[in-house]
Amino acid sequence: MNKSSVPVSSQVGIHPRLVETVQRHLGSTWQRPLRAYSPPAFARLAGRLRVDRRIILDSGCGTGWSTARLAVAHPDCEIVGVDQSPARLRRHPPLPPNAHLARADLADFWRLARAAGWRLARHYLLHPNPWPKPGQLQRRWHAHPVWPDLLALGGELELRSNFEIYAREFALALQLAGFSADVELLSLNAEDAASLFERKYIASGHRIFRVRACLD
Repeated sequence: MNKSSVPVSSQVGIHPRLVETVQRHLGSTWQRPLRAYSPPAFARLAGRLRVDRRIILDSGCGTGWSTARLAVAHPDCEIVGVDQSPARLRRHPPLPPNAHLARADLADFWRLARAAGWRLARHYLLHPNPWPKPGQLQRRWHAHPVWPDLLALGGELELRSNFEIYAREFALALQLAGFSADVELLSLNAEDAASLFERKYIASGHRIFRVRACLD
């Protein structure tokens, strides 16, 4: 396995515009048109779910390895893995019956799920793209205009990242929205990895940070 590098950034600490950016998004509704492929993908996915089960969302699931793992751990829930890349999704492992994959833009999917009245049991963001450059702040999910839609889905939200700044900003953005959140440094072995990316990061000696919050 090739070793991976920790994200490098010229940013030191919390971004100076984070608070004003998050507060602006919390007080507004994002109006960007949905991508054409996202609503049909959401409708197909929603039609496959058992309505008598709670939903766990694996956002940015990659190949679906983490989705399959969650499905085994939570057999009483419907596990939904969403990723934008069809190439990654085509490489999915065998999936338990309660695991479902969908190709969609995440920001679109969260807005569609909110409009459909979804309330999640759990929501995982396992190592999202860190966008480490200071000028990329609004590409980080906690500073993105879709942040209120993500929060509105409820459930137990968990972020993991090997970029400490991302985790600390994520926790602060949750606090600005009125939720209790702290940053934890995890001690993990390869068999504890929640995703394939995390397994690679552990093997490369990275520190893994976790932020959890109850959004209900």
